[in-house]
Amino acid sequence: MTEPRWSEYTLRRRVQFYEVDSAGIVHFSNYFRYLEEAEHALWRAAGLSIAPPDAEVGFPRVAASFEYHRPLRFEDEIEVHLRVEAMTDKSIRYGCTITVDGRRAATGSVTIVCARRQPDGTLKAASIPPAIASRFEVARTEV
Repeated sequence: MTEPRWSEYTLRRRVQFYEVDSAGIVHFSNYFRYLEEAEHALWRAAGLSIAPPDAEVGFPRVAASFEYHRPLRFEDEIEVHLRVEAMTDKSIRYGCTITVDGRRAATGSVTIVCARRQPDGTLKAASIPPAIASRFEVARTEV
């Protein structure tokens, strides 16, 4: 039996006090953490871990961006919607939309590349192992 392929995941969470600045607004860096939290939840839903202790490969980030549309505040209940927007032999690009009360608060993306550590300690891009690649697919375009 073939395992399901994942293309999207929505994480629901509440903004914590330590995530806000002195003005009570979420610090911009936390949006990247929310995206990664959703990414790790997506991988767990697919039956995987992005960083198992015995991993032969890792997934460094090679590009990341966010646009901020409205502030998030302490105790806001947010949804972090993550989509696989593109996949190549060696990379995955996610798109992310963060909403509060159904209103868009931020949109962003991150690209990860499969990398293998070389004997000299450097990282070199590598093909995503089939056991991982087979668990994900590009999300269908919304109509």
